Amino acid sequence: MDSSESFSLFLWIMSGIALAVFIALRFVKAGYGIFRTPSWGVSIDSKAAWVLMESPVFAVMLVLWARSGVGFAMPQFLFFLLFQLHYFQRSFVFPFLMKGKSRMPVSIMVMGIVFNVLNGAMQAGGLFVFNDGMPAGVSCLLEPHAVAGLALFFAGMGVNLHSDHVIRCLRKPGDTRHYLPQKGMYRYVTSANYFGELVEWTGFAVLTASPAAWVFVWWTAANLVPRADAIHRKYREEFGEEAVGRRKRIIPFIY
Repeated sequence: MDSSESFSLFLWIMSGIALAVFIALRFVKAGYGIFRTPSWGVSIDSKAAWVLMESPVFAVMLVLWARSGVGFAMPQFLFFLLFQLHYFQRSFVFPFLMKGKSRMPVSIMVMGIVFNVLNGAMQAGGLFVFNDGMPAGVSCLLEPHAVAGLALFFAGMGVNLHSDHVIRCLRKPGDTRHYLPQKGMYRYVTSANYFGELVEWTGFAVLTASPAAWVFVWWTAANLVPRADAIHRKYREEFGEEAVGRRKRIIPFIY
């Protein structure tokens, strides 16, 4: 089996694991955020946990880009910058904007680290190594799929960032109660932040036309769709059917 076949097998294995995760999360609520319970074991401060969990993918991508020899060749360098832009914010900005003293189980953090390392290797492989079908030059960014992908990427990022801001502003200092977010895309879905992230990575996959990026979209959906459903159910229990209204879970007007 040559290296390209090995990479294809890796993508299939990652896709299969994502399916298993999707099924498992239909029955088990990942124990962070509003679903954290003592049964998930030892926990640490959420700010530290987010940095430790998300930064490995930023580091892996940086190292593999530097070693790939791609350098500043377009469009791969732009794809690299977009990926790193997301994870710089998620690793080194988002955690320090968090309010309160929430905690994350170490077990959840470790699972996140493992996935992020594997995903960094997967995306770097798809963009920098096994990319024979990828067009070269800046002109390819004017293709309709590239323009659409860029638009989706930044639209999703904007929704994600705004939705995180809405959540942060729900509570005043010292308040620990739960509130139903109502602004922005939360008028249409109860997990607007997840919707934004799903749109963002779908845009990235459309832009790059990389099979590895599409596997990441599948992973994003497998992780976030069941959690969005769990959050939707919890909101209905806490605030009532009338308060939640016709809002969907994660995809406006659909689900």
